[in-house]
Amino acid sequence: MAKLKPRTLSGFMELLPEKQVFFDRMVAELRRTYSLYGFTPLDTPLIEASEVLLAKGGGETEKQIYRFTKGDTDLSLRFDLTVPLAKYVALHQNELSFPFRRFQIGKVYRGERAQRGRFREFYQADIDIIGDGSLDIANEAEIPSIIYKTFTALGLRRFKIRVNNRKVLNGLFALLGLEEKAGDVMRTVDKLEKIGPDKVKAILVDDFGVEASAADKLLDLLRTDDPIGALEAYRGHNELLDTGIDELSTVVRYMAAFGVPQDHFMVDLTIARGLDYYTGTVYETVMLDHPEIGSICSGGRYDNLSEYYTDKQLPGVGISIGLTRLFFVLEDQGYLNQEVLTAPADVLVLPMTEDLGPAVSLATALREQGIRAQLYTENKKFKAKMNYADKLKVPFVAFLGEDEVKNGVVSLKDMASGVQESVALTAAPGWLAEKVAGLGVGTPIRDRE
Repeated sequence: MAKLKPRTLSGFMELLPEKQVFFDRMVAELRRTYSLYGFTPLDTPLIEASEVLLAKGGGETEKQIYRFTKGDTDLSLRFDLTVPLAKYVALHQNELSFPFRRFQIGKVYRGERAQRGRFREFYQADIDIIGDGSLDIANEAEIPSIIYKTFTALGLRRFKIRVNNRKVLNGLFALLGLEEKAGDVMRTVDKLEKIGPDKVKAILVDDFGVEASAADKLLDLLRTDDPIGALEAYRGHNELLDTGIDELSTVVRYMAAFGVPQDHFMVDLTIARGLDYYTGTVYETVMLDHPEIGSICSGGRYDNLSEYYTDKQLPGVGISIGLTRLFFVLEDQGYLNQEVLTAPADVLVLPMTEDLGPAVSLATALREQGIRAQLYTENKKFKAKMNYADKLKVPFVAFLGEDEVKNGVVSLKDMASGVQESVALTAAPGWLAEKVAGLGVGTPIRDRE
């Protein structure tokens, strides 16, 4: 029979064991951090009825979705975690307590063109706070503190959270007569850092017919060092703009109290996000040393999460981390902390006698003390056994030969230093627990200070 050549589909990531440890450590840190803020874990199905996922319909979503039929049922793989959340909240609205705070870390699927750092199957890590009819602005101010806490817990230091408010943008566009051209204007000013203000103005004026004076006012605002102060000059001319200025000022004022250092956030009036979705505060987070990567965490405030499933008003605010892409970038740029213990065991127990009983008993005693112990019983040469321990980076190896069994001791070798000690069997769990306690402590990511 001809053998099939094993392969992983393009756009799908598989990690070797050591890298999987790093990824899982990142996920564990995210879970721990989100829990600190009172978010409850949620897990929605990978497969939903296509009509649920495509309620909004059309656009890139329908082109990228993985869709199939099973019998007479039209099904699709989820393409994000927000639409399943909307369905979940609409379905269980009478059973949930509001504001409903949930986090979810799970795989999503998009049939887009696979390329370096872009995946078809990838993990997203989302948090959302959903209100029942209303949601206080303080929730929008709390989100940056969660972003800050999350990335510092992972080990990142050099990042900045950029904050804006869609009401500010929409109010400005109305005031400057740019409402009908909002999409074109935002896509153009998004290029400000890349092509500079002169070229941006030329595109606005020549391609989209924006008045030169309006373009100048807009660009002056976008480039000011004091955005909120500059916006005050426009107060009193547009109600929506005034509301946006108030909300943006409130978020900035609370951020310090929430523990976000001044050098880790900024007001950036070029941040738009989801022209048809976000309605209040919006966020983007960038790595200062790798701006070319784009946002590593983004989101914002929206007015009605579940409008396609219920008439009940369910406003919310949330953020999403593309975890697979972030991990790929961090690994590619050498950010993984090589001091993290990635071995699957703290100690490898090597029986050196035909009777495995003493070695089994030792491994059991170690595990009862919370020490990760692997029992190696394969019929290999001694060198092969040690190579196995070395390749797995197991920090300690325990030898139990006839002399050790006879004398009630175990020989324990520190694989890093090469030092070997004889320790009483009864004392071995405590001895090892003390030795491994400080191993691999640290964040999964080591940033450049």
